[in-house]
Amino acid sequence: MKRTSTAITALAGLTVLGATLSGCVSGEGSSDAGGGSQTVSLDYSYWNPLSLVVRDQKCIENALGEGSTVNWVLSTGSNKANENLNAEVIDIGSTAGVASFVARANGAAIKTIGVFTQPEWAAIVVPSDSTISTVEQLKGAKIAATKGTDPYFFLLQALNEAGLSESDAEIINLQHSDGQAALARGDVQAWAGLDPIMATTEVKDGAQLIYRNIDFNSYGVLNAREAFLEEQPELVDQVLNCYEQARTWIISNPEGAATLLAQEASLEPDIASKVLTERTVVDISLVPGDAQRQVLETILPTLVAEGQVRSEEEARAALDTQYDITFAERATS
Repeated sequence: MKRTSTAITALAGLTVLGATLSGCVSGEGSSDAGGGSQTVSLDYSYWNPLSLVVRDQKCIENALGEGSTVNWVLSTGSNKANENLNAEVIDIGSTAGVASFVARANGAAIKTIGVFTQPEWAAIVVPSDSTISTVEQLKGAKIAATKGTDPYFFLLQALNEAGLSESDAEIINLQHSDGQAALARGDVQAWAGLDPIMATTEVKDGAQLIYRNIDFNSYGVLNAREAFLEEQPELVDQVLNCYEQARTWIISNPEGAATLLAQEASLEPDIASKVLTERTVVDISLVPGDAQRQVLETILPTLVAEGQVRSEEEARAALDTQYDITFAERATS
């Protein structure tokens, strides 16, 4: 079943950000997270619009006050965010829900602490002149995908629904931008795409999205190292407070949010608008719960069948302990 989501009213036009953005400045100059010199390392990504607002408006820096440090690391995919969490390069990172679940099921000491969007950020993409129009026709095809990310797991589900498995196609493991480039060169017949790169090639190159299904896209979630949750709970609270303020700001300022995305990701305004207004639901609860779990319950058998998790038993145990909702509940109260 194909379904399109719209979170914000379609924009009539985009305005350039002029005055300094407001909305994430409460606590400026103070140290609400406990005082003293503190350090937190976070990721930001073009597929997580809330992270762009939090970073741009210096919400966390203002709240923690002088002497504290906020390190920002660009994540180019869920797999990179998980790698950085495992390597303790970042304390809190943004991924697709299924990517963090697979990481935890395979032994990563991370927990999901919040939800930033419900996106339709993945689809199956083919070139403008391709004769492929269905997932069934991908049998034997070369398909670019970034393993460990939502587009990859989207592809597995799409193949499974079409009666195919991973072994029925040749999946080439490429980072998202490299996958799009391979599609443009003709090195692969299809690409498991990710916005905003996918929207860019759709608008500029006429690439076709032959299969869309928002229900195969897992939610965008925030994850934290378990040790960091135990050692720095006040910093976790501050990060989620800022995320909630960013959500409110985006809902109230869609033009500004789209313009910020365009500037950060070097996108044309119409492409940024397409990503935010047509394919991203921002107005959802920060608190992870049944909706997110249901997506993972649905894909779990496919993950087991394709060997993406060590065992079904470990995967189900991971699912039962995936979420720590206490921080998000405090932020939304």
